Amino acid sequence: MLPPSRTHRLDVPVDPADAFAALFPTGDAVWLDSGPDAEAGRSVIGTGTRLATASVADGTVTVDGRSVEGDILDALRDEPAATDGYPLGWIGWLGYEAGAAALGVPYSAGPGLDAAFLYVDRLVVFDHADGSVTVVDATPEGEWLGEAVAALAGASGAAARFAKAHPIPTATPAPRWRHSGDIYLTMIAACQDAIRAGDAYQLCLTNTATAATSADPLAVHLRLRRDSPAHHAGFLRIAGETLVSSSPEQFLLVTPDGHVRTKPIKGTRPRGATVAEDLRLRAELEASEKEQAENVMIVDLMRNDLGRVCEVGSVGVRHLLEVESYAQVHQLVSTVEGRLRPGLTAVDALAAAFPAGSMTGAPKLSAMRILAGLEAGPRGVYSGCFGSLAADGSADLAMVIRSLRFRDGVVTIGAGGGITALSVPAEELDEVDVKAAALFRAAGLRPPGNGSDTSNV
Repeated sequence: MLPPSRTHRLDVPVDPADAFAALFPTGDAVWLDSGPDAEAGRSVIGTGTRLATASVADGTVTVDGRSVEGDILDALRDEPAATDGYPLGWIGWLGYEAGAAALGVPYSAGPGLDAAFLYVDRLVVFDHADGSVTVVDATPEGEWLGEAVAALAGASGAAARFAKAHPIPTATPAPRWRHSGDIYLTMIAACQDAIRAGDAYQLCLTNTATAATSADPLAVHLRLRRDSPAHHAGFLRIAGETLVSSSPEQFLLVTPDGHVRTKPIKGTRPRGATVAEDLRLRAELEASEKEQAENVMIVDLMRNDLGRVCEVGSVGVRHLLEVESYAQVHQLVSTVEGRLRPGLTAVDALAAAFPAGSMTGAPKLSAMRILAGLEAGPRGVYSGCFGSLAADGSADLAMVIRSLRFRDGVVTIGAGGGITALSVPAEELDEVDVKAAALFRAAGLRPPGNGSDTSNV
C-alpha cells in the first residue's frame, strides 16, 4: 500500500495550460487534457522520477534503470495499491509495435521507445464538473506540495508567456510522406483485393509523415489544443521523447470496481465551410452504408476482445453509430461496455484489446499481417495508446491518433483510415489529408499534400 497522499485544494481556479507551463516547462512530465472548454471529466498534470520503457527491437523492458527481457505490461502489473481516488501510478504510452510483438505478428521495429511510462506521484487534478483544483503529493517527504501551491498562485498567463517565448518556426523543410499518393492508392487497391479474397473484412491502412523541426513540443500542444480541442488529448514528455495529441478516441476506461468501456471511432467526414454544408456532411456520414459497416465491424471485434476478460453476459453495445463533431471532422462513435471477471485487472483488459481494432481492421491478426506487408515500416507511437494505469486499479487510455511524436529534432505524424470493399480510393486518400492537416499547421509545417504524384516518396 502506498503511503497516504498529502493534498491541498486551491481556493481559486487555475487553467491546466497555465499550471503545466508554470510547473513543468521542462523535464519528464505528463498532461492528460480534457480540453480548454471541458465541462465534465478531469484533466491531470504530474511528474515523477520512476520510468518504465520498452524496446521491441531489443526485446527488453527497463524499469528504474534495470533492463530485462520481457513485456512492458508484465512489468507494470505488480505495483503498490492506492485507494485515495487520485490517478497516482503509471502514465505514458504504448506503441503499436509493442502490441504486434506481443501477438506474434510481423512488425517493423523503429527508432525510439516502443513504450514509455512515468510513475506519477506528484500531480494536480482539475475536476471540470465542479471547477475544483487539487494538488496531490504522494512522495515520502511531501515537500513538493507547498512548492506547487506557491507556483500555481502566480500561474495565470504562464501558457501565453511560454508560447510567446517559444515561437513555432515556419521556415522548415516540408514533411515527407513514407508513401506517395500514387503508392498509397495502390496500397488501397491491395487492401480491397485482400478483402475480396476473404482474408479480411476491413483494413486500417496508414501512412507516416516526417519532418525536421526545432519547434518546442509544448508550444505545439498549446496551439493544437486551441485549434483542435479534444476530450482525450495529451502531452507526454518522457525519457527524451514527447507525444502531443488531440485524440478524440477513448480506447479503454476501467473503473476500480472493474467496469470496462471502449468507444471505437470509425467513419469520418470533414467539417463544412458553411452551416448548410456542415449539416449536409454530417447527414451524409449518418446515412453512409460504408461508414456504418466499417464501424459495426470494429464494434464486433471489440466485443470479442472484451469478452476474453469480462464476465459472461456482461459485454454489450450501449450506444451505436453516434456522431461526434470536432474542429476538423465529424466521426461515427460507438460504445461497448463490460465487467471484468474477478481477479483480472486493467492491465489484463489492455492486453486483451491492444492494439485497438479501430487501428487494425478485422479479423485483427489477419489484418495486422496484411498491413505489415503493405505499410513497410513502423507506425511507432501512432495507433498505439496513451493514458493512465493508476494504482487504484483504474485506467483511462486514449488512442494515439491526431498526434505528433517529437524525437531527436524530428517530428512524426501518422494518419490513415479504414478500407472496406465499398471504399472509394480517392476519398480515402483525401481523408488522410484531412486528418493530418491540423497537425501540420500546429507544428508550423506546410502540408505536403498526399496527392497522386511521386514528389513525396
